[in-house]
Amino acid sequence: MSEKPYYETMYILRPDIPEEEVDSHLKKYTEILEKSGTEVLDSQMRGKRRLAYPITKHKEGVYVQLSHNGNGQQVATLERAMRLSEDVIRYLTVKQYGPLPTPKATSKEDETEKEEVKPTEDKTESPAKEEKQEDSKE
Repeated sequence: MSEKPYYETMYILRPDIPEEEVDSHLKKYTEILEKSGTEVLDSQMRGKRRLAYPITKHKEGVYVQLSHNGNGQQVATLERAMRLSEDVIRYLTVKQYGPLPTPKATSKEDETEKEEVKPTEDKTESPAKEEKQEDSKE
């Protein structure tokens, strides 16, 4: 294992908070990591998803993934801040080995790719259908 490890923190926010507050949480936790001398590799909001089981009477949650590179001391600081927040209902930090995560492409680039690739419909009839039609005419 010659590659340097990095950390991935996944946390779930309450589903009833506004999107602006979700962004403020993301900025807050990024700043906590930067203050501790940690490099933030990637942060992704995964969106609102259904939970496997209810957590504090919530059936859905807003998932956020934060990848960071550091010596491991920052994990305790980050998780303490999440534990004290009433908006975070679950969190988990995992040490990862392997290639560093690449930042996800922006949504504008994704939209242009979707517009360019459009499926075409094949409106030709199959030869088997044509044969059946000829047989029925006789």
